Amino acid sequence: MSYIQGEGRSQGTLFPVVLDDFVPADHVCRVIDAFVEKLEMSDLGFERAKAADTGRPGYDPRDFLKLYLYGYLNQIRSSRRLEAECRRNVELMWLLGRLYPDHKSIAEFRRMHRDAVTAAGVELIRFARGCGLIRGEWIAIDGSKFRAVASVDSTRERLALQRHLDSVEKADEEQ
Repeated sequence: MSYIQGEGRSQGTLFPVVLDDFVPADHVCRVIDAFVEKLEMSDLGFERAKAADTGRPGYDPRDFLKLYLYGYLNQIRSSRRLEAECRRNVELMWLLGRLYPDHKSIAEFRRMHRDAVTAAGVELIRFARGCGLIRGEWIAIDGSKFRAVASVDSTRERLALQRHLDSVEKADEEQ
């Protein structure tokens, strides 16, 4: 038995043109699609990476990974928002072959495959560095939120970060 299959991307629909015409050749959706298709899902730790022979067909984990990566790159975190985007966003319609997974299935995929998605993210970074899309420089991110009044003149984050990096490099050299 196989997975639930989406519609073909070149299949004509009620849209005035073929769905493939809505997504430009250099769009990030095409990069996500090509990247996920080349991954070995079972090696990364995705469960149900091979379709079962019996029972009702399930969704392909590749489709959920494509949805997750698209949502991450477009700052869509909520499973319910992703579900809504699948029904209204033409890019996601193209990417998933017009599949509309429900929010429960999306959330369950995230819960079950937390480590596998992290491994896929590592592969994505390797892929982007190999293609020259990113340089791999240091970036510091702080997720804390504080209410504050601060002007450009009173903040010194950049200098403090440089001092910290210099001290870390000095410590490495001493070791």
